Amino acid sequence: MIPADRMKSAYLVARDALLAERVPEGHWVGELSTSALSTATAVMALHLVNPIEHRERIDAGTRWLADHQNEDGGWGDTVKSLSNISTTMLCRAAFKLVGEKEHDETIRRVEAFITLQAGAIPARRAAAIRARYGKDHTFSVPILMTCAIAKMVPWEEVPRLPFEAAYLPQSWYRFARMPVVSYALPALIAIGQCIHNHRRSRNPIRNAVRRFVRGRTLRVLRRIQPTTGGYLEATPLTSFVVMALASIRRRRSVAETQVIDEGVRFIVSSVRPDGSWPIDTNLATWVTTLSVNALAAANDLGALNSKEQILAWLLRQQYKERHPYTGADPGGWAWTDLAGGVPDCDDTPGAMLAVRVLRAKKIATDRTALDEAVSQTLRGEVEGGLALKWIWGLQNRDGGFPTFCRGWGTLPFDRSGADLTAHALRAIGADYTGLLYLGKEQRPDGSWLPLWFGNQHAPDDINPVYGTARVLAAYRDLGMKDSPECVRGVAYLLSVQNADGGWGGAKDCPSSVEETALAVEVLIDLASGGRKSPDEPQHELNVAGSSGGLRPPLASEVERGIAWLVEAVESGRFRDPSPIGFYFAKLWYFEKLYPLIFTVAALGRARFATSSTNE
Repeated sequence: MIPADRMKSAYLVARDALLAERVPEGHWVGELSTSALSTATAVMALHLVNPIEHRERIDAGTRWLADHQNEDGGWGDTVKSLSNISTTMLCRAAFKLVGEKEHDETIRRVEAFITLQAGAIPARRAAAIRARYGKDHTFSVPILMTCAIAKMVPWEEVPRLPFEAAYLPQSWYRFARMPVVSYALPALIAIGQCIHNHRRSRNPIRNAVRRFVRGRTLRVLRRIQPTTGGYLEATPLTSFVVMALASIRRRRSVAETQVIDEGVRFIVSSVRPDGSWPIDTNLATWVTTLSVNALAAANDLGALNSKEQILAWLLRQQYKERHPYTGADPGGWAWTDLAGGVPDCDDTPGAMLAVRVLRAKKIATDRTALDEAVSQTLRGEVEGGLALKWIWGLQNRDGGFPTFCRGWGTLPFDRSGADLTAHALRAIGADYTGLLYLGKEQRPDGSWLPLWFGNQHAPDDINPVYGTARVLAAYRDLGMKDSPECVRGVAYLLSVQNADGGWGGAKDCPSSVEETALAVEVLIDLASGGRKSPDEPQHELNVAGSSGGLRPPLASEVERGIAWLVEAVESGRFRDPSPIGFYFAKLWYFEKLYPLIFTVAALGRARFATSSTNE
């Protein structure tokens, strides 16, 4: 059992570390991982546009890649990621395209890795890329296009993309059976045109249609380009678009030239001092709402001296007009405050929950703006509030909630997700069809799989610990901790705890701060008879003895998890992020603030669950 003073000390260290990460405006911005994939695509895009003007950046990027090659000769998506064939092929293409001089040993090692993984024949290497992603072309086709531009694979190995579909009205997209996910529309247009230029269809009618819509779809591409120049604020997507268009040798239209110029401006502005590029610019809105909600879970919003600033800032991030990219209705929030963000069904519930807890503190601000942003009820009746209407409008026929667009549903990241659905239900309240969906998605072992988070040490890269913890938070908040689904979910989390007291993404995965904190935070309430929130009356908390502690028989598992976290804070390991995030299909990232945020929520709740007095 962790003594109360040691617990408090660890919590305060974590809390103060999180508060220290705020920017002068009062909110959080965070820091996303540097990416070998982003760096490789960025240097190739700059090379294809103007290798002389961008020589210094190109050389710095290739040096960074050489310095961060994994021991096995490959590269992963982050500096902490295991090598994978996709990122490694892109890095190999970068060296081949921009120059291999001074990198002989790097080339020898990467060739050995690729040959071991996929063989030496270009067609087999292309097949390995396609096999990694299956029917989803969102990422496989851009990689293969890049390899074809670098003359590593023939153009015949690159599947075509129907860029002419972008000429359809946005409301028709879900009926068009797109081979890419909804947020990859820029890639569909630019890469589709690039492939068509290098490998025409044998169907003359299709060629005529594509010739007719080429200019029109380029204007769509320009129209949806954000003012920063970066599509989704992401270096890989923007670089793929620039590469695709720059590789086509023809007289360019005004729209095409503007897309390339603005994309290059974004790439140049995104480079880091060491010559590398991050996976995305930032997750400012997401990490801010996570931080606010973590402090609320710890009943410690009083420590936040910028509540009014944050509330006003969050309200400004809500989209008040139809989104030009996805056609989303007004009312949602994106992950960032930058122009390239897109409203989605993880950031919107998170923002709603954060606005509610900030609003509950009766901050002096514009009540009309608050009432417009979220409803006045904590259980989320369908009346009032742009955000509520936005989320309800996104619900799929299966009862679940997708990320961006209702009805696409056939490819990864466009279908309903258990973690997204649970988050939505926490914001809008109990919904029969949503709960039915969660029940159907629960696996036989009691776990749920998330859509946007994974674990590189788990089978198939899945992360059932993250998914289960997030879904259980919904059952907790909805007062359904005795439901069979919740009971099975709790049993699953307890069954995959590691011998050291922590949790990884699945059974026998190395323990991480993120996954341990997520599991502990929800198990404190569901596995230990604790309060559903720190605001509940103290007499409802089960304590054992004057020194506090959780009531048996499940006390030991939770207390071991708490001890693991306390020790992680005391050793400083709680500042060490793990690559658990997904961006594109199987594109990994880590975020500097995740371990701090999740630790604050877990240890903050633990203080109440292990103390007989409300501190």
